[in-house]
Amino acid sequence: MSTTTALPHWDMTVVYPGLDSPEFAQGLSQVLQHIDELASFFAEKQVQALPATPVLDEAFVHDFEQVVARYNAMSDEVRTISVYISSFVNTNSQDNLAQAKYSELQRGLTLLAQQATRFTAWIGSLDVEALIERSQVARDHAFPLRKAYKQARHLMSPVEEELASELNVSSGSAWTKLHGNISSQLNVLLEIDSETKSYPMSAIRNMAFSEDRDLRRRAYEAELAAWKSSAVPLAAALNSIKNEVNVISRRRQWESPLEASLFDSSIDRETLDAMLSAARASFPDWRRYLRTKARLLGLEKLAWYDLFAPVARESKVWEFSEASNFIIEQFGSYSQRLSDYAARAFRERWIDAEPRPGKRDGAYCASLRADESRILANFKPAFAGMSTLAHELGHGYHNLNMLKRTALQRRHPMTLAETASIFCETIIRHAALHQVEPSEQIAILEASLQGSCQVVVDISSRFLFEQNVFEKRQRRELSVDELNELMLDSQRQTYGDGLDEAVLHPYMWAVKGHYYNTGRSYYNYPYMFGLLFGLGLYARYQQQPEEFKQSYDDLLSSTGMASAAELAQRFGIDIRSESFWRSSLDITRQDIDLFEQLAEK
Repeated sequence: MSTTTALPHWDMTVVYPGLDSPEFAQGLSQVLQHIDELASFFAEKQVQALPATPVLDEAFVHDFEQVVARYNAMSDEVRTISVYISSFVNTNSQDNLAQAKYSELQRGLTLLAQQATRFTAWIGSLDVEALIERSQVARDHAFPLRKAYKQARHLMSPVEEELASELNVSSGSAWTKLHGNISSQLNVLLEIDSETKSYPMSAIRNMAFSEDRDLRRRAYEAELAAWKSSAVPLAAALNSIKNEVNVISRRRQWESPLEASLFDSSIDRETLDAMLSAARASFPDWRRYLRTKARLLGLEKLAWYDLFAPVARESKVWEFSEASNFIIEQFGSYSQRLSDYAARAFRERWIDAEPRPGKRDGAYCASLRADESRILANFKPAFAGMSTLAHELGHGYHNLNMLKRTALQRRHPMTLAETASIFCETIIRHAALHQVEPSEQIAILEASLQGSCQVVVDISSRFLFEQNVFEKRQRRELSVDELNELMLDSQRQTYGDGLDEAVLHPYMWAVKGHYYNTGRSYYNYPYMFGLLFGLGLYARYQQQPEEFKQSYDDLLSSTGMASAAELAQRFGIDIRSESFWRSSLDITRQDIDLFEQLAEK
């Protein structure tokens, strides 16, 4: 399905006229200078691990408040220019000027990361509770300060931390960049309508949504062949990144990379185990959904390349303009503020929607500055494309609600990052289901179940895979064949008889950029947390809409200021209880039941 209207590119000229403009050159130079000045200021104020707990007199409290103010301001400044440069890299990885400017910025980012480590070590040297009593600024930042105090117990020596951050530029970050460049520039030859053409990987993967099963199969086979041709450098990147994380985690005295990830996610192991246990218990229902989909497609069993196949022809084509109008209108059913936000994002061209060569696959939302975000999408004129836009606008709305928070207060964990996006996506799905003809409902419902199946089942497979890679990488490097087998085994354990075990995706470890991130291991389970937590909140909204609205925006604004368990408790939710996660999965189970009923008709 192709769009008949031109899709928008985002407008970045409101920040700088272009990467080659004098204004940008001055801005980049100024940011780098300010980072240097912050480092000098931190040195002057002895922001570092201190040998003894200092006396919290008036002078020290004043210095502390100055340090926090400068650090917050610098974080905001870096955020804007980093997102600005990344907007060019992510829409055209072959933009050499953008790549060069990002590399130039990286020197400053490394120095800033070192200051962040010094700040954490410094906080670990203080009597934080006494500081919170003495300083309003400390009280306003109580949660991030208490978290930094705990994190300081897991820092290496200052010299080791500084060396690790400097080496990361040519190790972990370099391997991450290699994966991004290879995957975004990978072109795949495929014959369509007797014409062989070269397609970007994002276009090939989008063919998984085609109605033509033969095209889906050939695109899948061409995709696997392309990943195989690049597997050696990608395996080297994955091995190197996981080894680096293992070493650093051990040196920082974390029990494992997973323990460090849970700390970053502001949840505990009890919460994770409860969620994963509920997910495993739901696998039979998801396999039931996959078998029903196979019947609708006239298949005995789904192959991997059938996962995203449409089960019914969508007579409804959601062109970008129509999708944007629908989102604005339906967001208004929740609140005018949410609707106005979406309207502004479309009107001011905050969205880059066109798939094209060199542009990264998938979708994301990045906070640019103040109340502005930027959304990358690869739009398809179908319900799924509209749903993705609603999802990413939810992230933007989350950013809007944190407008008055400082940079330290805005640092929310991945587990809570999906809260607003799932909520907004659910608004659109419910509205579409009620407004389309019954013949269209099955397509919309299937698109939703398709996404939820990925988040519950596929992410469970990714979690198993990553856990195995971390464990095995402690002993030695893993070959391409071993990585493939670990991926296949993880898919067998989760999809079970819902898919043809002979036609899975052994190279999914090469596809997903989440694995190639030294700063965020186990990038996957927070998405499951976000989906199920978001569904749980939507259920609360349906039960008590007005009472919910009074608290929801404040919840979003506070996601960097309390643990996930504390925030959930505001709505009477116990995230350490498996029953909560099962109740959220009951919502998807009801959708599966309805899907079966519609399929029978």
